[in-house]
Amino acid sequence: MSGQGLEGFYRAGRRLLSRCRLRVAGREPLPVQARMTGADQARFVGTLRLSPAAGPDPDVVVERTRHADGTERITLRSAARHPLRLPVEVALGTDLADLGAIASGTAGPELQASVHDSGLRWSSPTATSSVTADPSPSDAIASAGLLRWELEVPPGGTTEVELRVRAGAAGPLRAAGRAAASPLAAAEATGDDPRVPALLRTSIEDLHALLLRDPAHPSDMYLAAGAPWRCGMAPAEALTAARMTLALGTRLAAGTLRTLARTQVPGPGPQAGMIPGPRRDAGAHLPPACTGTEATLLFPVLLAEARRWGLPDQETEELLPTAERCLTWLRTSVGDGTYLPDPQPGGPWRCETQAHAHRSALLGADLLDACGRPGGDGLRQWARELRAAFRRDFWVDDRGGGRPAAARDPAGRPLPHLASSTVHLLDTGLLGAGELAVGLLDKVQTEQLARLLGGPAMDTGWGLRGLGAKEPGHNPFGHRTGAVRIQETALAVTGLAAAGYEKEASGLLRGVLAAAEHFGHRLPEMFGGEQRSPWSAPVPHPAACRPAATAAASGVLLFTALAGIRPDAPARTITLRPMHSAPLGEVGLTGLRVAGAPFAIRVSRLGLAMVEEAADGLQLGV
Repeated sequence: MSGQGLEGFYRAGRRLLSRCRLRVAGREPLPVQARMTGADQARFVGTLRLSPAAGPDPDVVVERTRHADGTERITLRSAARHPLRLPVEVALGTDLADLGAIASGTAGPELQASVHDSGLRWSSPTATSSVTADPSPSDAIASAGLLRWELEVPPGGTTEVELRVRAGAAGPLRAAGRAAASPLAAAEATGDDPRVPALLRTSIEDLHALLLRDPAHPSDMYLAAGAPWRCGMAPAEALTAARMTLALGTRLAAGTLRTLARTQVPGPGPQAGMIPGPRRDAGAHLPPACTGTEATLLFPVLLAEARRWGLPDQETEELLPTAERCLTWLRTSVGDGTYLPDPQPGGPWRCETQAHAHRSALLGADLLDACGRPGGDGLRQWARELRAAFRRDFWVDDRGGGRPAAARDPAGRPLPHLASSTVHLLDTGLLGAGELAVGLLDKVQTEQLARLLGGPAMDTGWGLRGLGAKEPGHNPFGHRTGAVRIQETALAVTGLAAAGYEKEASGLLRGVLAAAEHFGHRLPEMFGGEQRSPWSAPVPHPAACRPAATAAASGVLLFTALAGIRPDAPARTITLRPMHSAPLGEVGLTGLRVAGAPFAIRVSRLGLAMVEEAADGLQLGV
């Protein structure tokens, strides 16, 4: 770590250490390799040639293993034939800046260190951090931020130094997934395509690394949005990722729902029933959106679908009042109108917001009926009215066959830009008996949207652009104006496959797997939306989280969609709708969870699905 750019150890949105430079015998090792060895661990290898008689070969290898819990192990390995006495020094520094300042380039200078315990300490008015070493250094120079050792390395032997970064008096960080039983099943994949098991394995590893616990309720776990920028609760992303990973069990969904239920805005008032969330940039064409709106609409959807996957009745009943208040907020916010504005009041009518609201109403109505609560009929009636109006008001006719508008302003004027946010129109939600809820688009409009999503204006060959390549304001690296976002690509694959457009779904699926291979199967939140060509590679986005909750969860969702798994645990049935084109050849999935029990499925090269393990009494649906 050089102290430049984004580099550093972070905790709770603050950089605890920004500089950590190693010198051995007065020289920095020559870097030869740097790679991620896990979602929360990286390995760096350098070499040194210290003996003139050694010729061109290095006689010391320096390995640095850096872990997200705040530890770094420095290992010196000697190939010399005689003992080495090596002066080693580590130069340390930090600005204790928060993420906002770092992102905007206003982090400020490094702070002055002081000698503390077996290392150094830094303090600011709002934070402190320290680095301790084992073994203790022979010398610590606060003014230069230096720790020094004289280390003996035997012939062919090794010696180690371990550094530990801490915030204040806190102990080393431990991810929830490492400190407690994971809420995620240890699923595995096999198949003709070797990228399939690699992507699923790495996705689950990333999810484990992002697990956090509610400090006041340690049994409730949820996913941090991503590292390094959002290592905490982001309500909409946490709910989305929990929904995408229902095939790994319902415990993550339950923990996420309980955690967010405790944040719900009490009544009375215009925000009563809302799950709070921050604003999110929406690009140049629209004002920032409120992620609280999305989270409030997702809460009933996740609860309803988790019940289908096997969430116990008692947990469903405990969470139902929160879902009811979310649905009441929806109806109150719409009022006498048809569309839900975002942000409120007076915001535009966004395409994806109407899709979220429509899905929430239909799945919420289904949930209320199943639990013997009133209100379902009113939600279905409003959804019918929204559907009819949307098909009329949001469809923009053009010579290419038309497209859904990205939004309409309060005056009713459409924003006709083709954006990846339209994929939410294909994500209609799971009802009973393996049936999907009706969508906002009719059959002809859905077919046209499938054609657009599978075309070169949207499909980069690696995934979907956030904004069509021919649209005004397109930027391949724009967060919402051209970068490929893995979450939306995975939702497109799922929705297109469910609607019967397997050609388009298969193309996007293969593109994501190809991109994943370039990222070591650890998909980032987003990457540059440049067109794929022979010998090209996807370009990383400098502001992307990696690992990211929704990107890792997308790896699970893609294979769930490939197998077409649609459970109805209350009815003790499961319906299978695999992709008949079998775009990845034979695929086997084991260790999934349906109805509280292990579930395994195999999809053949002919696109036929066969259940290999399931809960007792679980029957195949028609």
